Amino acid sequence: MKVLVGFFRIFVGIFFIISGFIKLNDPLGFSYKLTDYFAPDVLNLEFLNPYALVLSIFIVIFEVMVGVLLIIGYKVKFTLWSLLGMIVFFTFLTFYSAYFDKVKDCGCFGDALKITPWQSFGKDVVLTALILLIFVGRKHLTPFFSKFANTLITFVAFILCMWYAYHVLMHLPEVDFRAYKEGVNIKEGMSVPVGAPKAVFAYNWEFEENGAKKIITTQGAYPQTSGKFIGVTTEVVQEGYIPPIHDFSIEKGDQDFTEQFLQEDKLVTIISYNLSKSEADGMEKLAEVYAQATKAGYKVIGISASGDDKIGKMKSTYGLPFDFYFCDETALKTIVRSNPGIVVLNKGTIKQKLHWNDADQMELP
Repeated sequence: MKVLVGFFRIFVGIFFIISGFIKLNDPLGFSYKLTDYFAPDVLNLEFLNPYALVLSIFIVIFEVMVGVLLIIGYKVKFTLWSLLGMIVFFTFLTFYSAYFDKVKDCGCFGDALKITPWQSFGKDVVLTALILLIFVGRKHLTPFFSKFANTLITFVAFILCMWYAYHVLMHLPEVDFRAYKEGVNIKEGMSVPVGAPKAVFAYNWEFEENGAKKIITTQGAYPQTSGKFIGVTTEVVQEGYIPPIHDFSIEKGDQDFTEQFLQEDKLVTIISYNLSKSEADGMEKLAEVYAQATKAGYKVIGISASGDDKIGKMKSTYGLPFDFYFCDETALKTIVRSNPGIVVLNKGTIKQKLHWNDADQMELP
């Protein structure tokens, strides 16, 4: 029992540290996932949306810290009850998401590893069993170091977590796991390889025949029947290939400019998923970014999901001379974790991404 508890103590501790640190690398992204859970058709906790980022930072730092405490064997009672409380809550959440098909990606490992809600639920069930085993054998959780050393390790780990969270929020995630990382060509990311699997659908046709309802299932063709047609429903039998980038576009009015701008060899895009939520200090830097970019021979455009009224107001307030185009808000949130953010493109390839705090580091060869 002592050997098992010792092994699983290290395993579970490392698991929580890795899982927490991946999300700590991108707390803004995890806050977006929390708002998915807060939605009316999921947990109906929309009043928590304004606190999503604060909750995100608290949860991921807490996750890392309980992993550290478990490994060093410090504050055992607090650590075990915290682990048990967290895993019970996460297990409920993943089961709810999976059973009711609410949130497609649990966000357990941020953008580093995408797993389905059912896979996540299975992972949480295993972790629950391991934590319960550790809980039962808690008398074997002896500290690795002295009380002073454990206190010092805990303090240093907490300070490092706080610093890192602040650092990535004021700049950008140190490791970019998303489809829009630097070096990626957006056009290639949107393409479907030859021979890629296609989605398979089942069509359930409902008819009335001889006074009784009858359902005939086909792969799409209208069934041969003399019955009276009532309706049809579809279900996905097999998911097809989904490109890493599948929701990106650059539009204005009824025109699609995506292909045109992805051919530009010198393009600077100013990204703001929602101009109402953009940071004023960042918006004030954009006129200078425009001047620097145009001087270097670059074309500058803005991309936002905001309406024309808000765009006009922002252009007037901050003296922005460039045009704004439309793109899906979720896509813009994924491209850059900054509002506003700066993305430098060369024929669709992402050469540089910058938080507005780092606008002075923009490289324009």
